[in-house]
Amino acid sequence: MKTANHKIADLLSTRKQEKRKSFAVLLDPDKVNFSTFPKFLEYAAGQGVDFFFVGGSLITNYAIDQLVAAIHEHTSIPAILFPGSSLHIDPSADAILLLSLISGRNAELLIGQHVIAAPLLKRSGIEVLPTGYMLIESGRLTTVSYISNTIPLPRDKPGIAACTALAGEYLGLKNIFLDAGSGAQFPVSPEIIAAVRGSVDTPIIVGGGIDSYEKAEAALTAGADVIVVGNGIEQNPDLLPEVAACVKAFNRKWESV
Repeated sequence: MKTANHKIADLLSTRKQEKRKSFAVLLDPDKVNFSTFPKFLEYAAGQGVDFFFVGGSLITNYAIDQLVAAIHEHTSIPAILFPGSSLHIDPSADAILLLSLISGRNAELLIGQHVIAAPLLKRSGIEVLPTGYMLIESGRLTTVSYISNTIPLPRDKPGIAACTALAGEYLGLKNIFLDAGSGAQFPVSPEIIAAVRGSVDTPIIVGGGIDSYEKAEAALTAGADVIVVGNGIEQNPDLLPEVAACVKAFNRKWESV
């Protein structure tokens, strides 16, 4: 049974308008330990995680349906697909980030995979979140950059990022996702986030390389509406409560204004 009480798009828009920040945990099916997964889910829920993103650029252990089922069984947190291809669709999820890789020039990831996925999505009834996906240079070659066969946007050229995001918004995309990629050496810079925030009205999602309270705070202060943590939590279990505390502190600050 799907657990979201409201449409995810409306929720993201409302939280942005209210200046309330959100915390998403990215779950890679290849890296989940199913024996301890229920306990992790309950722990994450207790820390105040707002969304679970499920998927990745390359999946060798297709267990998306198991992850979504477990999320729905053990929490009331929305499970949102983060697909690397049209193969990564599960209709039991609450929504899907339909990612158009607008930072690159690979037609398959701009529209090709979407054509294949469209009839499946229509039959599934899953909520579709049209999202402009932008890879930002992170200091090293990441899986998503390799798999997508695209060059990330320069991390020291905020103007290019701002114009790219604006083009995506003009094309009708409802969210902008700035991603440094899994295993990023550097997160998306505050300058990039601020430039994009100044150019678009859509919710901004930021992920990759956020491995400390300070980096989470910098992203939120620069204008991120949702921050995403994935591999960092696997390497440092204390990161989850640390980032959750940062988001809560930021929201309390705005509520007191």
